[in-house]
Amino acid sequence: MRAIRQHAFGGPEELRLEEVPDPHPPAGQVRIRVESAGVHLLDTVIRQGAGGPRVAPRLPMTPGREVAGTVDEVGAGTDTGLLGRRVVADLGPPSGGYAELALAPAASVHVLPDDADPDCAVAMVGTGRTTMAILELAAPAAEDVVLVTAAAGGIGTLLVQACHAAGATVVGVAGGPGKTALARRTGADHAIDYTRPDWPDRVRRALQGRPVTLVLDGVGGRIGRSALELLGVTGRLVMFGSSSGSLTELSAADLFSRGISAASAVGARILQRPGGTRTLEHDALQALHDGRLVPVIGQRFALADAAAAHTALQSRATTGKTVLRP
Repeated sequence: MRAIRQHAFGGPEELRLEEVPDPHPPAGQVRIRVESAGVHLLDTVIRQGAGGPRVAPRLPMTPGREVAGTVDEVGAGTDTGLLGRRVVADLGPPSGGYAELALAPAASVHVLPDDADPDCAVAMVGTGRTTMAILELAAPAAEDVVLVTAAAGGIGTLLVQACHAAGATVVGVAGGPGKTALARRTGADHAIDYTRPDWPDRVRRALQGRPVTLVLDGVGGRIGRSALELLGVTGRLVMFGSSSGSLTELSAADLFSRGISAASAVGARILQRPGGTRTLEHDALQALHDGRLVPVIGQRFALADAAAAHTALQSRATTGKTVLRP
């Protein structure tokens, strides 16, 4: 089969298409003929060797933690009823998704309807799962004024949809006119370009004096800090990432003097969540099936172009979810 292989940590150029032997599933696992593989920002971190011990891979490796496709082989003692079924799975730390064939524990797969879109399924099993964790913690309501950073990203577009559906007033902030236009299309009442230095003042003018009550921040750094400073008294900051390269700076003094609360929806909270992450995956896929959430598939790359996909993601040239198509 063809697969992307990485033999050393480094830049996108370390991702190379190679011919490797077809894998065969051991007991308890299935083999998936991959239709779509998700590309995640975490993949770029792992590629550089900066993911820490929890996600540190053994080289050489095939990246990719999210796949959708058809089960074409099962290991010993594994349910043969999965053969021929279309499924989606998060492969976890072992990865292996950037390939024509991938192995997954049978317990990790979710069976899909025959007409399910594989790109959307991949988006929801990973990005959608995180979105559900954020919403579980943030609990947006009709009376909220919600500010979503990175509102044109994979998670951001889903959060905008969910907060709009809850009846909240939604402010989507994103980088550039194309991305702010996408935020509007997915349900933002106001879309602000955060590459403009006066963007916080533009938010204030758009809201006509109404305070922001909830910030959902996946950017961190200077953008996250500016978003925090837009919160009114009793406002909530829910963090879920740091795509800027650094976390949002805040202190106990911020919590006391501003009368706000802050929490992270990812990291230890999601990893040690009662019931684990599988229920979040199920809920995300159900929301897709019901039409309550529709992931934006921004860019589709051929398997051979995995390096280009990583470059685009890291340079913030992407919108929505990025996928590879073997």
